[in-house]
Amino acid sequence: MNPKLASVAIAALLVLMFGQRFFHAVPAGHVGVAILFGEVQEDPYPEGLNIVNPLLTWVDLDVREDSFKISQLEMPTRDQLLSKVDLSIQWRLDKSRAPQIYRDTGDKERIVQVHLKPKARSLIRELGTKIDRAEDLFKDEVRDSLANALTLELAEYVGSKGIIIDSVLLRNINLPPVLAEAIGRKKEREQEVERQRAELDRVRLEQEQQVALAEATRRASEEQSKTIRILADAKAYEIATINKAASGNPAYIQLQSLEALKKMAEDPAAKLYFMDSNSPSPLPLMNIGDPVVTGKR
Repeated sequence: MNPKLASVAIAALLVLMFGQRFFHAVPAGHVGVAILFGEVQEDPYPEGLNIVNPLLTWVDLDVREDSFKISQLEMPTRDQLLSKVDLSIQWRLDKSRAPQIYRDTGDKERIVQVHLKPKARSLIRELGTKIDRAEDLFKDEVRDSLANALTLELAEYVGSKGIIIDSVLLRNINLPPVLAEAIGRKKEREQEVERQRAELDRVRLEQEQQVALAEATRRASEEQSKTIRILADAKAYEIATINKAASGNPAYIQLQSLEALKKMAEDPAAKLYFMDSNSPSPLPLMNIGDPVVTGKR
């Protein structure tokens, strides 16, 4: 048989036998790990379509950022109290080392169970002993320092295994019941003090408003009294000025006399008066109807 034809026949037979196994499509965000007869191959395969050895078997590892939570981790502090902490760890795989990771540990579930959770538990107990009091966990600077230390030390531990730690977050901190109750009572006392302080401030404000109102009323009264005094002084000055002017002006006196006579004439009860025509002022001399003047009693 012609060797060339034999090669073509063998290739055709392989295509019929293996078909699509000559190709492997790695999903987006994954890395392909090839296994040949149970042995993990050193080179990772990128996402997309790859032409491959049809005898290979495949494991596609997700290398996207992932997260998991650990709840109720016990954390002792120097005051010998035991608090419980919830953590959230954000992490991912180094895709260039995916074959090593799979060969040494396995898939992502095993990575979490074998490396991340045990080390997180160990670190939280170790770092907790550097905190003086459990109640200090309520302080922002203490929580931030603890989270940073957890991130750095966990990243250092698993970095050599091809695991990248992006952050470790403290979700919940549950203090020992006896301490939680004591802190609750302390907060209640502080709130009561704040309420009393607010009430005192309200009373003080009302008193200040009343004092201000009384002061404003007093000032208004003083201004009114001052205005009345000014008007009275002005009127007195006007009368004095008129009297002074009238004392040297007979015509003014005569005018005032005529005004008085006019008002007497308008009075229905007024009687007839005689005037002294020789007087510079028309003053009344005698009332004819007056019984005293006529001699009648």
